[in-house]
Amino acid sequence: MKKRTEILIIGAMAMIAIGTVIIVKQHVSVNRDGTPVSIIGGADGPTAVFIAGRISGEDKQVAEYTSITMEEAKEIFATSGDYIIMDVRRADEYSEGHIPGAINIANEDIVSTQPERLPNKNQTIYVYCRSGNRSKQASAKLTAMGYTNIIEFGGIIDWTGEVEK
Repeated sequence: MKKRTEILIIGAMAMIAIGTVIIVKQHVSVNRDGTPVSIIGGADGPTAVFIAGRISGEDKQVAEYTSITMEEAKEIFATSGDYIIMDVRRADEYSEGHIPGAINIANEDIVSTQPERLPNKNQTIYVYCRSGNRSKQASAKLTAMGYTNIIEFGGIIDWTGEVEK
């Protein structure tokens, strides 16, 4: 009886180990050059893969963007400046109400080519969406394209300032 229990325990442990490897392999991967790749999934499985990185000469650099709070963004927007506020929600969401002066470029429309409405890769661009998920995705994609001043500040659901339609 002891032998049978030991075999069952060892078998269960092996199944757990194999299951863990399969799960990790599905959600964490590595690019050809060894850099990590995040797989962002939705309720129906992985929706997109974003690699936030670029190569500069022989040195590899990870593209980064800055995140600030909604209150910090509100203070910045209270002053005039040379920046763009970008709403990355769908057009129908944008038309329901957006931060005054924000332009709309949907996250889904940001692919591998530079958006026409963002010609200057050194321009300061503040990025938001509904809840903060798509703004992070869009920020990662833009920095991977070479944009240098991307600032992500979450979602409009936390915005306490004026909204225009």
